[in-house]
This record gives sequence, C-alpha cells and structure tokens, in this order.
Amino acid sequence: QVQLVESGGGLVQAGGSLRLSCAVSTRTTSTYAVGWFRQAPGKEREFVASISRSGTSTYYADSVQGRCTISRDNAKNTVYLQMNRLKPEDTAVYYCAAGNNAFMLRTTRRADYWGQGTQVTVSS
Repeated sequence: QVQLVESGGGLVQAGGSLRLSCAVSTRTTSTYAVGWFRQAPGKEREFVASISRSGTSTYYADSVQGRCTISRDNAKNTVYLQMNRLKPEDTAVYYCAAGNNAFMLRTTRRADYWGQGTQVTVSS
C-alpha cells in the first residue's frame, strides 16, 4: 500500500520555475518507481517524467525534455519535479504516481497508486 501527496503547485509567470514535491508513504521499506503525469481541462492525462527506485534512471516526455528534471531523495521519501522555463501550455493538474518500473510508467501510462494532484497555472 502506497500513499502519495503532491505539493508545490501554484501560479507562476511564463518563463518562471516551479518545483513540485511528491511525498511517498509506504507500509514497508520497499521503494517504488515514481512518475509525474499531468492533465489539462478537456485533455487526456499525459506522461511527464518518471524515475527509477534508485534514482539512477529517468525518463521524460518530449514536451518537457530539457526543461524539467525529476529527482528523488529516498532518505526523505520524496520525489521532485523541477520545472523551468514554464509555458502556458504547461498549465494542468500534476499528479505523481507509483509503480514497479519507471520505464513501464512511461510506456504504459499506468501506475499502481496515484496522488490527489496539485494545480500548476502558468500565466503569460
């Protein structure tokens, strides 16, 4: 059983930066691969980035490649998404999700557990 809680969303000007956090709570000492997804009104949920259990492997959507960095601090049980040079089209509700494999999170767009989401709004 895994619980994920996102935070760090808010309103930011285009070109600005934002760091989202995902606090991961597990029943055991097991770690999970974690991905970030986003969904804008009227659009389907899309993959943003994912990171392996150890943090050694990361994957990004083409739309955010070069602007976003996913990382994790296992000592703090937290996964981060640093977003730079934000664009209005980045506006969405951002969700973190946990699964067994970061690569599979990217390819299947499915996860075992989901957070409640945090709103990111980029104004121009």
